[in-house]
Amino acid sequence: MRQAGRYLPEYRDLKARHSFIELVRTPELAAEVTLQPLGRFAFDAAILFSDILVLPEALGQGYRFKEQGGIAMEYRLETRAQLDRLSSDGVRERLHYVAAALRLIRDRLGDRTALLGFGGSPWTLACYMLEGGGSDDFPRARGLFRTDRAFFDALLEKLTEGLIAYFKLQIESGADAIQIFDSWGGLVAGADYEAASLQWIRRIVAALPAGFPVILFAKGTARHLADQAAAGLRVLSVDASVDLAAAHDSLAVDPTLRAREIRVALQGNLAPELLGGTPSSVREATLRLLESMRGRTGHIFNLGHGIRPDARLECMDAMVSAVVNWKQQGVSI
Repeated sequence: MRQAGRYLPEYRDLKARHSFIELVRTPELAAEVTLQPLGRFAFDAAILFSDILVLPEALGQGYRFKEQGGIAMEYRLETRAQLDRLSSDGVRERLHYVAAALRLIRDRLGDRTALLGFGGSPWTLACYMLEGGGSDDFPRARGLFRTDRAFFDALLEKLTEGLIAYFKLQIESGADAIQIFDSWGGLVAGADYEAASLQWIRRIVAALPAGFPVILFAKGTARHLADQAAAGLRVLSVDASVDLAAAHDSLAVDPTLRAREIRVALQGNLAPELLGGTPSSVREATLRLLESMRGRTGHIFNLGHGIRPDARLECMDAMVSAVVNWKQQGVSI
């Protein structure tokens, strides 16, 4: 994730010498940033350093970061002519630097640590492309979905095709799993969620190698967990607003097995803002979350969203140590 290294002094040192886009597009630098957290903490997995907007750029709509902060697309997608110029042909070639970074990381990790690739969901990427940058609620995307479904669906088709090619490239380059970030799924988390977002995610999962692990993080979509679990996904990453144990039990294969077996694993969901507090409070919250999942299989401990830039190293250490000690006590998580 774009925020993943910002709490590390070694990342800030690199960032003082290189632009963000330079870090993303230079395989050796992307690999270095990806591996930096593992030099400090006993994580089970590394996640590729990149950005979800490399895919729209590969389709033909570039992006940049504004001097005052925030994302700006090269232009706002408005006309059919602009849409027609977008193409998923050549995605693999245009994103060669991602493949090169993954191969470097895979070589350095060996078989010791899992490597995660990632990308945005079609809906979330469409939000940025149609708005021309960031927004709190992306009114153009929501409006277009309701007023011009033909345009909307044509854009989502292109994004879905491009993401399938991109994810296959990541898998071939050494990724052990793919995480899809549907960060703005909550904007259509009612009756429109299936048509606007989930159906496209389902198509992506179906096009990848059978059984390949795909993780979905869809913020604000707790009411759709059952539908997401039936979409072929292996892991659902749950935001911090959700009661994780209750979500686990709601997905039980059989009500008599509530505490033991679910169709998909759940990932999450410690509140990221806790990492800006004190080590003792982080440790207590971590143990409380782990204890709530005692006896429930298929839990991958993680945050309920991305790591914030103000995360304190001592709080990160307290969280990781709490999880490691819990595992060493023989508790199944």
